[in-house]
Amino acid sequence: MTSSPVKAQAAGRDGRASLKQFTRALGAAIVVLVIWRVTTVGLAEGYPASFWISQALNGLVLGGVYALVALGYTLVYGILFMINFAHGEVMMIGGITGFFALQFAQARGWMEGPWPVVVVALLLIMFIGMAASVLIGVTLERLAYRPLRQAPRLVPLISAIGASLFLQYSVLLIFGVSPHSYRKPALISGGLRLGDVFIPYTGAIIFITSILLMLALYFIIQRTKLGRAMRAVAEDRSTASLMGVDVNAVIVVTFMLGSALAGAAGVMLGFHNTVVKFNSGFIPGLKAFTAAVLGGIGNIPGAMFGALILGLIEAIGPSALGIPTEYKDVIAFTMLVLILIFRPTGLFGEVLSEKKA
Repeated sequence: MTSSPVKAQAAGRDGRASLKQFTRALGAAIVVLVIWRVTTVGLAEGYPASFWISQALNGLVLGGVYALVALGYTLVYGILFMINFAHGEVMMIGGITGFFALQFAQARGWMEGPWPVVVVALLLIMFIGMAASVLIGVTLERLAYRPLRQAPRLVPLISAIGASLFLQYSVLLIFGVSPHSYRKPALISGGLRLGDVFIPYTGAIIFITSILLMLALYFIIQRTKLGRAMRAVAEDRSTASLMGVDVNAVIVVTFMLGSALAGAAGVMLGFHNTVVKFNSGFIPGLKAFTAAVLGGIGNIPGAMFGALILGLIEAIGPSALGIPTEYKDVIAFTMLVLILIFRPTGLFGEVLSEKKA
């Protein structure tokens, strides 16, 4: 009678070992296939070095935008251990609001004025988009997530998906299906040419702004009293509350920070893609989630690096693999599946203990 559980445990260990060996073999086969495809198809096209440099720079721009959104996923998961699947729509709200702020500025001639006026106007447009996203993010936390904190973990996930669809179709009902076009001011419409490489001013501004915002967030988390409170709540919510930390306030501020970054990303993505519409946050939101998983969900530096890696792969991947650029989204979502199979904790993540999870 006692040998049966022992045999079952041994069989379970053997099964896990076999599964681990199979996944390793499958991973090695995928790596070999990708290398073969790149060397026999992508490099055989004979693209010049300037082409690859331009693609890499474009990938860094996309990665910077994805990083801002991925940080929102990571912040919320680090505090509440839930995935806010409406975060892409929070970004979209920032982009839509930024568009109307841009229209307002253009109607008053601010975009054609002296460069200090244009710079101040662009900063105001981004701050307005961030404020709109913060308002939506805090509202979601209060209405869609706070009442469900003690519910099974699947329930907030369903609520987040419902909130995502609600925001999408609310914007569709109010503003229609037609895309809204961001018209760049002349000050940032050109670019810098270094040899055969052209660097658009917009791309450079987006990347630098993204890096500055990421550094600001990292400073807040690591060097401020608020950041210490956030890390305490992420480590153990009950103990933090006993130590005098206002857990509800910390959670609200976390949503505010993540939503503000998403709003900035929405405005910058509008300038980068030149259009924004009701569903323009869905695919970028999923890609940012992929970046967060790649870096290790809940790990802030991991989200940053994961997003930059994803942006580079998305920009370079189609040409390197010899596939049409229309399939670049397939590359990102294939990465998500492979990460979940081979390394679900991501590059910098850790296995959560039962207490934390």
